[in-house]
Amino acid sequence: MILVLNSGSSSVKYRVVDLADPSGGERGLVERIGEPGGVPDHTAALTQVLERVDGAGVTAVGHRVVHGGERFRAPTLVDDAVLDELRSLVPLAPLHNPGGIIGIEAARAALPDVPHVAVFDTAFHATLPPAAATYALDRELAARHGIRRYGFHGTSCAFVAGRTADLLGRDVTELNQIVLHLGNGASVTAIAGGRSVETSMGLTPLEGLVMGTRSGDVDPAIPGFLHRVAGLDFAGVDEILLRRSGLLGLAGVNDMRTVLSRREAGDEAAVLAFDVYCHRIRKYVGAYHAVLGRLDAIVFTAGVGEHAAPVRAASLAGLSGWGIEVDEARNAAPSGEARLISPEGAPVAVCVVPTDEELSIAEQVTTLLS
Repeated sequence: MILVLNSGSSSVKYRVVDLADPSGGERGLVERIGEPGGVPDHTAALTQVLERVDGAGVTAVGHRVVHGGERFRAPTLVDDAVLDELRSLVPLAPLHNPGGIIGIEAARAALPDVPHVAVFDTAFHATLPPAAATYALDRELAARHGIRRYGFHGTSCAFVAGRTADLLGRDVTELNQIVLHLGNGASVTAIAGGRSVETSMGLTPLEGLVMGTRSGDVDPAIPGFLHRVAGLDFAGVDEILLRRSGLLGLAGVNDMRTVLSRREAGDEAAVLAFDVYCHRIRKYVGAYHAVLGRLDAIVFTAGVGEHAAPVRAASLAGLSGWGIEVDEARNAAPSGEARLISPEGAPVAVCVVPTDEELSIAEQVTTLLS
């Protein structure tokens, strides 16, 4: 059995996976880390997780790590040297990599006699073509510091792309898909024949869509403007863009469920936050349709993507001329299963496909160790 630890920016998921029976096994979630009503930090969250898990029978531990930089492009056995390299990558993912590292350290201390494997969100996007991966910066400077588009949520995207192919009864190598991973972190990825060819997150997980606390795309001159005009130092700028922007900055809350509730009540800030969030998604869908040329499926996944029907409807509104439509009844029907929400016979299949990053990580760990 494989213990999978997924330490994110505001939550830690854990699951014991037996690949002979993937639906079974103990699992749980510690959420709202650092928020009112939650545990104070990742160390406390991991302590809670490890108290619940019986180490007997665990043959390996798989760890989700957000950023692998240029060094880590495949699942990797963890040792002290690997941990040191992961620590050096923290500036690239300051919200996420520290949680992943804490999870690895705690689990290695608790379970020292089993292999620990890091699985990287960036690995799936190693197939990005140079035109998509390259920023228009000074080439020598970019090469010296490893500045390029890495992309994230790759473990989820790869899993969902495969399950979407199963849902549609087609081979993943035949499909052009746009995967919308919408959670507290959010990204969109264009996948051609099972390979990532464009994605919204870049050097770090800050770029792209509007997120729970992250701004997504902004004018790159804004940090300098905030420094000169608002008197913020670089740490202050990071604090604004990473932790005080997105839905939180616009509506005062980072949970889409609360935004939707306040929007229904007519709260103007929530209405604007919702509109900005969905507008950004729709803009990326149009751009990635152009990148792919032919589009077979649009897929919603992760917490918001799987559960927020108003977001799905608003994000694709007005695209019927491109064969992209959402059936109102199908979209509103509650379900935890992979399903179509586009009208029967629509040229582009619009799908909701639950992600299962823990199962995907367990499968990759097994492949590496075997």
